[in-house]
Amino acid sequence: MSPTQNPSQPQAPSYDVEQVVLQRYQDGAEQVQPSLCCPTDYDDRYLKLIPQEILDKDYGCGDPSRYVEAGETVLDLGSGAGKICYILSQKVGADGSVIGVDFNDTMLALAGKYQAEIAQKIGYQNVTFVKGKIQDLALDLQLVQTWLREHPIEDLEGLFKFEQWCDRLRREQPLIADNSIDVVVSNCVLNLVHPRDKQQLFQDIFRVLKPGGRAVISDIVSDHYPTETILNDPDLWSGCIAGAFQEDDFPKRFEQVGFQDIEILSRQAEPWQVVDGIEFRSLTLRAYKGGRPESSEKTSSASPKRSCCG
Repeated sequence: MSPTQNPSQPQAPSYDVEQVVLQRYQDGAEQVQPSLCCPTDYDDRYLKLIPQEILDKDYGCGDPSRYVEAGETVLDLGSGAGKICYILSQKVGADGSVIGVDFNDTMLALAGKYQAEIAQKIGYQNVTFVKGKIQDLALDLQLVQTWLREHPIEDLEGLFKFEQWCDRLRREQPLIADNSIDVVVSNCVLNLVHPRDKQQLFQDIFRVLKPGGRAVISDIVSDHYPTETILNDPDLWSGCIAGAFQEDDFPKRFEQVGFQDIEILSRQAEPWQVVDGIEFRSLTLRAYKGGRPESSEKTSSASPKRSCCG
């Protein structure tokens, strides 16, 4: 048993978590899926410039963008249709930059579809979308796809060469470099990662942040561990239920990889859903790499707009 595993926690699901999530959000990029939304406050000033298709097809449970300031370099984990990235684009301004990472080609295409249009509206281009897994932020999946087309794997020797090439790529051309990001944000995505990869996920968030940088994460938490019935339902995993973090454990995940000054910024009073008697709700957390700087950012006091997907 790993040091982070609770004896009462159920075993990992037997189905292919990544494939289930990929398919659900490919479908969500093509047709709106209201069940993936959790009621969320967004600042209407930043939504006005974002096309309705993005607002309708971008799913989340919080707004970590409100804790980001002008001039910062921000990484959005699981950027989906790009709504949070385009809000951040306006907040960080021309002197800041935003990177959205996702491994879903359909979502990446939707996010990129309006990139030039939005840049023209705000007067600058500061958003980049890249293909990668949020639990492996060093590996550029676009380069991996290109390599595989040119070097099809036909035997074990080919597989070993591919694995060695991937390791070298992570070292020499990381998708997201060490100590390069001011703020890592994520909106209801960390729960979608397979349990075996979640420790690496938190380690990679810590790796890419600059000293004094911070993670601001909105995600779904539960008051108890999911039951076996919940865990064995692929729809509940892709629907942000089965993979939810147990609420008391969530801050500990950050602490275990070295984060400090961990605080809960917001917590949904009433549960978003109750399944098998277990409450699932949205929570937004902030944690610092190396501790909070003396001149930390102040929370925005702008009037929010209550919305589901936009």
